[in-house]
Amino acid sequence: MDDEQTERLLLERSRRGDTQAFGELVTLHRQRIYAVVYQIVRDPDDALDLVQDTFIKAWRSLASFDGRHKFTTWLHRISTNAAIDLCRKKQRRPQDEWDEQHFSPDAASHTTPSAPRMPGVSIDEDEIRRRIDAAMARLNPAQRATLVLREVEGFSYEEIAEQTGVSTGTVMSRLFHARRNMQNELKDFYGSL
Repeated sequence: MDDEQTERLLLERSRRGDTQAFGELVTLHRQRIYAVVYQIVRDPDDALDLVQDTFIKAWRSLASFDGRHKFTTWLHRISTNAAIDLCRKKQRRPQDEWDEQHFSPDAASHTTPSAPRMPGVSIDEDEIRRRIDAAMARLNPAQRATLVLREVEGFSYEEIAEQTGVSTGTVMSRLFHARRNMQNELKDFYGSL
């Protein structure tokens, strides 16, 4: 049985009230949902809260999941919209620096993603990461979410539109402006790469 069939079976069992099956779905998707949400909100505690809220909302709304889209698309839509809403609600600038400790949440939590293995990085790579993270932090939440979904997660324009509830044209516009803003923020850094 492939991953898609396994997910479909777990989803069917979950829709019948099988909490263990839903727990397996959580385990399958929590790391990726956390990574996307963290890139948007830039706060580890907020990201963990949003991941948990995403899965709680998904569990409560399983009956309304119609299967027209992939389950992962549905989860990403819930989590991405919640992350953008939180950023707007707080009306604050996200943290400027990426901190690898943010991917080391409590391993005992069922909805908490496990920490990925991070290879050793050189000082130059650390500087590049800091500069990119600072530039990402200056994007507005909608642009940051679109950029993360496209460049980090590899979703198509259509998939991003489905997940964020906007038109494909809006996705393209947000992506254009996000890339342009990133280029402007990092233009002095290009020569040193």
